[in-house]
Amino acid sequence: MNTQIYLRPLELKDADVSYKWRNDPEVWSYTKFVLKDPITAEVEKQWLLNKLNLANEKRFAICVKNTNEYIGNIQLLDIENETAVFHLFIGEKKYWGKGIGYSASLMLLKYAFYNLNLKRIFLEVHADNLAAYAIYKKVGFLPVSQQEHFIKMVINSSVLLAAN
Repeated sequence: MNTQIYLRPLELKDADVSYKWRNDPEVWSYTKFVLKDPITAEVEKQWLLNKLNLANEKRFAICVKNTNEYIGNIQLLDIENETAVFHLFIGEKKYWGKGIGYSASLMLLKYAFYNLNLKRIFLEVHADNLAAYAIYKKVGFLPVSQQEHFIKMVINSSVLLAAN
């Protein structure tokens, strides 16, 4: 069963939840994020405050439709010249493996290509994160290179627009 979700812009209050994810090594095990010191809710709020109004970033909360529970983040960063960098994580582990990453990815990619008129989106995925790699391939990302443990992938607007 696929959990129904929606995306909404991240809000400062989300830091009260997301700081817990930032302190969970399992959530970050396949990313480049390295936790040096524990992150408090206040540190997370300050970080989010600095990020929310950046013109070249679009950050969204992934929420469960029937409960409005905030369960993860999906974002487009470094937006310029019709390109962006894609990031996704599900912080609430009980929702891992439920198809949410795929659904959220499709939603954000449609927004990126139809509303922001982007032409190309990049991401990096850890080579050992087979679930994420499968999601990205399924939505249309293609691998273009690999450095150390990370595979760089790209999707062009024509790929998603042709499929939908």
